[in-house]
Amino acid sequence: MVCAVAAGLLVGTVTHVTDLLHHGLQAYDWAPRWLNLYWSSLALLDPLAAVLLIRRRRRGADLACVVLATDLIANWYAIYGIQGSGIADQPGLQRLVAFAVLVLGTAPFVRRHLST
Repeated sequence: MVCAVAAGLLVGTVTHVTDLLHHGLQAYDWAPRWLNLYWSSLALLDPLAAVLLIRRRRRGADLACVVLATDLIANWYAIYGIQGSGIADQPGLQRLVAFAVLVLGTAPFVRRHLST
């Protein structure tokens, strides 16, 4: 499970790094600056959580939970609050919800097998 979560975080890393390289800190012109900065910060936070998980650290599971919970809230706000769209029209949000459920649902069990 740790490897699956780390792999998912690294997929997120590639996405956020690609956005940064192609568009800079304002990857989505329709989104406010603070939201773009949050998404850009995931280019650092996603791989940090993945590395900590691979090194079998509880902090990695904790950081992954914080990242996924806040990313879900940020994307939900962007899609519903800014774009006025819904989850049925957003396959990216659907994948994020599925991954967040996996990470948040398994974290308590995974944490027990990680070191401090």
